[in-house]
Amino acid sequence: MRRRLGRECLYMPSCRLGLYVALRHWCPPGGRVLMSPVNDDVIFFVVLAAGLRPVQAPLRADDGSIDTAAVPESTWRGLSAVITTNLYGNPDPASELRARCDRLGIPLIEDAAHAIGSVVDGRAVGGFGDASVFSLSKHTGAKTGGFLTVADPALREPLARARDLLLEPSRRAAELGYALRPYAEAGVRGLRLTGAARGALRLLGREERTGIRMELRPDELARALTVSPALDPFHSWIRVDLNQYRLTPGALRLRRTERLLTGLDTRLAACLEGTQRLLDTAWALPRPGPAQPLFRVPLLVADRDAAIAALARRRITVGYLYDPPLDAYAGERFTDPSPRPDTAAWFARHALPVDPLRARQVISVLTESGTRPARPPLAPHISARVPRMLKYTPPKLPAREERGV
Repeated sequence: MRRRLGRECLYMPSCRLGLYVALRHWCPPGGRVLMSPVNDDVIFFVVLAAGLRPVQAPLRADDGSIDTAAVPESTWRGLSAVITTNLYGNPDPASELRARCDRLGIPLIEDAAHAIGSVVDGRAVGGFGDASVFSLSKHTGAKTGGFLTVADPALREPLARARDLLLEPSRRAAELGYALRPYAEAGVRGLRLTGAARGALRLLGREERTGIRMELRPDELARALTVSPALDPFHSWIRVDLNQYRLTPGALRLRRTERLLTGLDTRLAACLEGTQRLLDTAWALPRPGPAQPLFRVPLLVADRDAAIAALARRRITVGYLYDPPLDAYAGERFTDPSPRPDTAAWFARHALPVDPLRARQVISVLTESGTRPARPPLAPHISARVPRMLKYTPPKLPAREERGV
């Protein structure tokens, strides 16, 4: 990855831990951080754990990227850092954000979890920020690991020491579980027992999400904030979907990750082919520049619940939904709301993120089911106008259709 990005890279057990380490290094406690409201709630809790106040950015309704022109000047002046999202692999305007951060004298931190193969202005995503975090559990399918990259190679060693203070020791049982997990999941899918397995977890009280967003637990969260910055008080939120995010990797975990990483370029080529196929459909909007090898392609559909149900009948799971936006989810008690919440709400409600590796099947199902495309309420060239507020209604989805396994 150092050769690929031209930057010093530091292995992390997870992208989320890498982001926490970066925020603690670059941002003073109590600082305000601009971020996307259409983002994983885990990232929101990582920002809170780092002792920072999330500030929700206005988004473009057509692709969910940060709309830099719509961020008020008063907001820019009060920031300590900016975090990009590169949602589903679609790049945020990294060059604009880099220039703005340079003028303000604040760090740009790139969350490139979805964007390991994306490029902006001829440069790889992850090559613009003071620090960038990547996930190895997405495009590679390793389901573990990540890394932190830094513009200043001299920072690698102090950041490694900060990481090591947060790690949990490797456990033999955890390594064995990691080794057996792919076979267990394949067996569950092959026997069509996914619904039964999730039902059993629900009965045992082990289900981590009952909806798209995890339970906020506001009073408990408020108590945790009184002792931030600290990771442990926020562990019950940050661990969701990746319980071993702080675990020191064993030899087996590292060997599998390395093996899968050697196939990254082949997988990215397949993602690019599927992305191009999906972008040619009526459910996608044209984007400037060349296509990217997206992790998920956010098609825009009029009735997402119906589309998800149609895909589920063909055993195609839709995951990585981020609805409602974080300011609607957490409220002003825990975040500064976006100045334009309606565009984020529209995108979060209509985006159908599908796996480009299953492009042919997805197109077939959506065509057969008569899925109608949706179009943003505002064209991109007038996105800086403040539109009339839209009433937001949270979605109602069966738990089994909310996220990928």
